[in-house]
Amino acid sequence: MAVNSQTLIFFMLISMAGCGVSSWAIPLPPELSDKLHSDAEAIKAASTDYGHIISVKPSAVLFPSSVDDIKTLISFSFRSNSTPYTVAAKGNAHSVWGQAMAAGGVVVDMLSLNKNANGSRIVICGDEGSGFYADVGGEQLWIDLLNATLKHGLSPVSWTDYLYATVGGTLSNAGISGQTHRRGPEISNVEELDVVTGKGDLVTCSPQQNPDLFYGVLGGLGQFGVITRARIVLEPAKKRVKWLRILYNDFAVFTKDQESLIAVTGKNAPDYLEGQLLMDPNTNLEFFPPADRPKIISLIKQYGIIYFIEVGKYYDGSNNTVDEELKQMLKNVISFIPGCIFMADVTYLDFLNRVHPDELALREKGLWDVPHPWLNLFVPKSRIIDFDNGVFKDILLKNNFTTSLVLFYPMFRDKWDLRMSAVIPDEDVFYAAGFLDSSRFDNWEVYDKKNKEILLFCASNGIKVKQYLGHHGSKQEWIEHFGSKWNTFQQRKFQFDPKFLLSPGQKIFN
Repeated sequence: MAVNSQTLIFFMLISMAGCGVSSWAIPLPPELSDKLHSDAEAIKAASTDYGHIISVKPSAVLFPSSVDDIKTLISFSFRSNSTPYTVAAKGNAHSVWGQAMAAGGVVVDMLSLNKNANGSRIVICGDEGSGFYADVGGEQLWIDLLNATLKHGLSPVSWTDYLYATVGGTLSNAGISGQTHRRGPEISNVEELDVVTGKGDLVTCSPQQNPDLFYGVLGGLGQFGVITRARIVLEPAKKRVKWLRILYNDFAVFTKDQESLIAVTGKNAPDYLEGQLLMDPNTNLEFFPPADRPKIISLIKQYGIIYFIEVGKYYDGSNNTVDEELKQMLKNVISFIPGCIFMADVTYLDFLNRVHPDELALREKGLWDVPHPWLNLFVPKSRIIDFDNGVFKDILLKNNFTTSLVLFYPMFRDKWDLRMSAVIPDEDVFYAAGFLDSSRFDNWEVYDKKNKEILLFCASNGIKVKQYLGHHGSKQEWIEHFGSKWNTFQQRKFQFDPKFLLSPGQKIFN
């Protein structure tokens, strides 16, 4: 039934009188009036994210208590005869460039779904014969899923480095980490989804059922629907991890050893592998034994950049073969700095959640809620030497961008399902390059300028990188980003969100 917008606004002003919720200037569904808020606190929380760079105000914030509330919100806008409002799903707001915001629209606080669920939004199912899986609310944090599955001796198989992001949020991008070379990204380990589309329909999808929506949503940047449930593949969990860091002063050897290690199969293969850079003698040394830090500091001063491979080997506490497996695995490394293999032995939970203690320390110092002008790229293997010379050695080192966390590690193209929306380079092996800067509020533009210089260097030298978790300034740039996938991506948008309601903060169609 068509609803006159002026009548609706009048109705909402009356229905919310005395409820402590201010009015808004767009028509919204009256049955959600007690769950829609536009007070200053709600608007402020929905107007920022982890990046602390972009600030965009919505007209209202929905705090849903059920998936039906999200359906009602989107359906009302889709069926409205007046100007529809946009909708953005916000999980734990770990985006950097305002991707989970909706200027003048409605932000859905997904975490609100869990407040009345009493844990029922994570359900462990399956058996040894057919395999195990977890049905998980899209609003759930990966750390909560990990804790729930460990109670059953189980675990998801692929992760991100940071576990306090939501399932729906990472699946809308890809979800990568040191397991990706072996198990693929998180989106490669999903069997089924429930999605509220841009038409307000709740649709169950899988490779067999509504496959266009399934493949579109995974890595789809929130453009086709809001993920309200995901079926995540599980396996028996290990108990402990041998955690190694191996130091190099030669980039070519560092990358050759990474590629040799990820090519190992069977019981001697690493379960986790990433690479990092050390460029500042006073930064990122906490892992290393205090007695060895002077040597590492000296190496950094001598070479400018020290590269290290970070390896995780999972094992059961009673496994007496892990040391021999490590020995066989390390036969694949050739020329690291002598005496520079360092190892810790930690629990499986502590390893996967290794970023959290750093977060707590930064929060205590007031250094967490600061700008994060990040840049994440996928770099084709064929150009990594050029990338090292032009980016790591010239742009970073010569301009003294040495204090941030810089990741650089390889993965295999064949671990990705190319039917999904996520975009990767067209080479069998490519590298993730993460420039994870923190800045002050008065100088984040310096780091953003550095990031733009990196992108310009790649473009000028024909290095066909792809941004991950990125942002683009125009539709044409998005078309170039998606390349051969653009037509399919656009067709799916017309099919599942024809009024362009969803995820306006990505600035693809809006």
